[in-house]
Amino acid sequence: MPKYASGKRALAISDRSGLQYPWREMVTEWNGAFVHVSEYEPKQPQLEPLPISADGVALPQVRPARTAPAVARIMPDNPFETYAAASGIINVTFPGHGLTDGDTYRFRGASQATTASGGTFQFANPQGFDGITGAKLALAAGYSITTGIFRSGARIQTDYAKANYFYFTVNTDTATLGNQKGGGVGCSVGPITLEA
Repeated sequence: MPKYASGKRALAISDRSGLQYPWREMVTEWNGAFVHVSEYEPKQPQLEPLPISADGVALPQVRPARTAPAVARIMPDNPFETYAAASGIINVTFPGHGLTDGDTYRFRGASQATTASGGTFQFANPQGFDGITGAKLALAAGYSITTGIFRSGARIQTDYAKANYFYFTVNTDTATLGNQKGGGVGCSVGPITLEA
């Protein structure tokens, strides 16, 4: 079987630069070029990209979206204000209320520590003021609200007024003086019935 020479005195010409180098310092590149070690260039990784699979779309252990029940929202202290004497119109100050014009909502006072049979929370009535009783403010049937504020016998419905105020007409009670604020601390507005 033939045997190769050691090449300790042999010289070779680089395929890249055309210069002469010792044969033992020469290497073969990925493309077959015989070059000196100082001229060696590895194969560009982008010439052999990794296989690309499709993006994952599905998730494991998914559940349908939960429909959150409507909740009562806490209003600022003394949010109610009577419009005028002998009038049942009540303006309500509630910045950023997000309530819908024409929908029916129920007013509640502060929550109590006791619960009714079945574990439902109990709410006190708002504090009465200016001839309007708390029981009428917390009417179980609720009140249809109008966004904006009622002033000088007309509805003010600028964007600011509709976003921060609404009003309703209280059932049977009327104001004694008018332009009086009340209701107390911890009042809330929300759906007629609350769910857990």
